[in-house]
Amino acid sequence: MSQPKSSSADPADSRGPESTNSHLITLSEQASKLLLTQYGIPFLPEITANSGPDAVDAARSMGMSYPVVAKLNGETIAHKTERGLVKLGLSTPEALSIAVEELLGAARPEDGVVSVLVAPMVKSNREFICGCATDPQFGPTVLLGVGGVLTEAIADVSIRLCPITAVDANEMIDDLRTQLLIGPFRGEPAIDREALADLLVGLSDSLMAEPRIRSIDLNPVLIVEGRPVAVDALVETANLEAAKVEPADPDNTVQTRSSELSKPISAELFNALFNPRGVVIAGASTHPGKFGFVSLHNLLTSGYQGKVFATNRDGSEVLGVKCVRSIDDLPDGEIDLVFVCTPKEANVGVLRACAAKGIRAAFVTSAGYGESGPEGIAAQAELVAVAAEEGILLAGPNGQGVVSTPSQLCAQIVAPYPPAGSIGVASQSGNFVSSFLNWSTQTGVGISRAVSAGNAAATTVPDFLEFYCSDPATSVGLSYVEGISDGAAFYQRMRRVAQTKPLVLVKGGATAGGAKAAASHTGSLASDDRVFDGAMRQAGVIRASTVEEGFEAAATFATQPVPTGNRVVVLTTAGGWGVVTADAIHESDLELLTLPSDLLEAINTKLPPRWSRSNPVDLAGGETRDTIPEVLRLVASHPEVDAIIYLGLGIQSNQAKMMRDSGFYPDHGLERIVNYHQRQDRRFAQAAADISMETGKPILAATELATTDPANPGPATVRETGRLCYASANRAVTALEHLWHYRQFQLRRSASSFD
Repeated sequence: MSQPKSSSADPADSRGPESTNSHLITLSEQASKLLLTQYGIPFLPEITANSGPDAVDAARSMGMSYPVVAKLNGETIAHKTERGLVKLGLSTPEALSIAVEELLGAARPEDGVVSVLVAPMVKSNREFICGCATDPQFGPTVLLGVGGVLTEAIADVSIRLCPITAVDANEMIDDLRTQLLIGPFRGEPAIDREALADLLVGLSDSLMAEPRIRSIDLNPVLIVEGRPVAVDALVETANLEAAKVEPADPDNTVQTRSSELSKPISAELFNALFNPRGVVIAGASTHPGKFGFVSLHNLLTSGYQGKVFATNRDGSEVLGVKCVRSIDDLPDGEIDLVFVCTPKEANVGVLRACAAKGIRAAFVTSAGYGESGPEGIAAQAELVAVAAEEGILLAGPNGQGVVSTPSQLCAQIVAPYPPAGSIGVASQSGNFVSSFLNWSTQTGVGISRAVSAGNAAATTVPDFLEFYCSDPATSVGLSYVEGISDGAAFYQRMRRVAQTKPLVLVKGGATAGGAKAAASHTGSLASDDRVFDGAMRQAGVIRASTVEEGFEAAATFATQPVPTGNRVVVLTTAGGWGVVTADAIHESDLELLTLPSDLLEAINTKLPPRWSRSNPVDLAGGETRDTIPEVLRLVASHPEVDAIIYLGLGIQSNQAKMMRDSGFYPDHGLERIVNYHQRQDRRFAQAAADISMETGKPILAATELATTDPANPGPATVRETGRLCYASANRAVTALEHLWHYRQFQLRRSASSFD
């Protein structure tokens, strides 16, 4: 990208007085353009005039063609249209001269020194809005959106954090939903993507090089002969002394330990939490409704093989475990984890006593801390300080618990204990840990680790996710977050995680903070959730819109190969399912592959003439005993196919169930056909998994029977293979699209420098 050019004039010399924000000042349009031109931002040729005759002479000497546009330029004039300070369609020198005099006459004393800017009036069928804003959490951002009269109506924008690369800029262009505007449009050529990307990178460069800039608006940016040109510019700057932007601190925020990025929590401490040699429940209870009972019950029920201890005030036995009255009565060096269910007033003493016994990790489920007001905040700060002093990893307080299937550990105050797998869960909300574990139990796709961060007083969601990066038991991270206290640090940490392993994130509390402002202003379009979404895409994080989608995306990463491309074949036993799936693919970033001629002819040898002879591959009821496995292998083995969505699994077994449950079974040959149908669906499900493994390509099986009849041999066998059976084709398409997005991130990473 172009570097700043030397300039004898400082555009800031033309800036106006401070705006309503006492730290911000607005540059005039002319000063804004002078500043941005240094960073390669393209503008129309322009003249400055102080009278009507001057404007006509200057336009003539420049060879400017009519019609032209004239605008009043002044130190305090930011929004000209509202005051009628723009004259369009001036088609003659006389009209220009009159317009200039009218504009000068409309100036107010508070406008200061004014002049008139005159530029050619260009026509374009495509308008964009580009700009920058300084987000209070994430810092400088760049925005690209569809402009014109539809700006507010469609709010089609893409945002990235500064600095951006050309790769980021091109991805921003791809993000726009209105992709028809990018190609040839109404007789105009396709947009020069490189030029538009250069403009976006130039905006980013200007923010990184000019710390005084707080926001930039280029609105509109017109596409003229395929190239972008900015028609108007507005820059807001700040005095360097007042330029510091404090991060927001909303309620329920995810702390990111940004000041401790150089002090990661040791693997030894995480090992004490997730793979403890022994566990003690502090505050065990004989009452089955108390946390101190439930946590001990869940620990014992999950099959934990380490040593189990418990304390309570009277030394009573709970669930066969003889409790001691004090931590001091426990053996030295045999326990790594304490699960704290005692009142907060006792917990500082509990931590100190545990440290003396060699305990290195504590999960504190007790409430009444930072979530409960000033007194609780002070108690939480003391707890954190003591844990740090004693060298203890502190999880919580006010947390739900921790699960680690490699250790058969279920130290939490709620069910369930999930099947073992490779999904690592870290959540700001304990409720959503339960949701993810419930989905794991229902689908059979297992969990490696799961933890609710609670108040995240010392150990945060990013800390756990970073640990999963080096955890051999975990292949994909899954997280739920709400507020974020330091967006820039959160972005950097999530970026590092996603560079190592896939990370799926669900975010609650999405807001449109700028909706009350004028929608044509860059700062309003860059609302909280749009900034967060752009930052996560830039970091390579897979963002899911619902808990179900989040779990299914993580389950897909955990059980399917990542595709090398986006070309999909749909294999279906019935036409309607294929049609709906094709629609979903067309609405996604996936491609419904046109069947290559050699593949089409190969399928012809396996199916009767009535098959669809296109993609979706509709078998039209023409399958025999081995047809589905054979066609699956043909399709998956073709080099132009990247992934398959398989529909219709379980149909035969569904009929078999009705036969088996009828009054005619097992006579009339029903027993034989029931067994055959069930065998077939088992074979088909197994074949899909085996062929996927052989070819290294994802094959996703989808049927509503996954939830309506989980015992059906089709979806049941999918679960037995360790894979997810999707409840609908649409959900399979969404999960596969997430895999493709992650593959694109990997390709971008290899094409650009990541530190």
